Amino acid sequence: MKHSHYKDVALEEVTMDGAKKTKIRWLISAKDGAPNFAMRMFEVEPGGFTPYHAHEWEHENYILEGEGHLTTEEGEIPFKPGDILYVEPHLKHNYVNTGEKVLKFLCMIPNDKPKKEEKKTINPFAAGVANNC
Repeated sequence: MKHSHYKDVALEEVTMDGAKKTKIRWLISAKDGAPNFAMRMFEVEPGGFTPYHAHEWEHENYILEGEGHLTTEEGEIPFKPGDILYVEPHLKHNYVNTGEKVLKFLCMIPNDKPKKEEKKTINPFAAGVANNC
């Protein structure tokens, strides 16, 4: 069990290449005993942005304050407080603060990277090719 105020969680600089004026709070993570998901809060100053990147896991976002857009290969998607965003795995993306106030949003991700599914064989003695034995 964890109960605290978000301001009691350390606000850390995002040091990944390509980030500008962006900070993060790890609100709930594996360090807190959460077995499946991490909840993070990003704070992006006016004119700031997160790195433009892609990865194997999804993002689930809720915009708390400020305004901006999600940049993807498909274009820019504007957002405002109360909006939700689902960023699927492997989609290149970044979050850009286009407003005059700090952009704050929640971002939920899995604690573990997705596991690759193993190819199942039909007949273990035939390496996946059925035979007439």
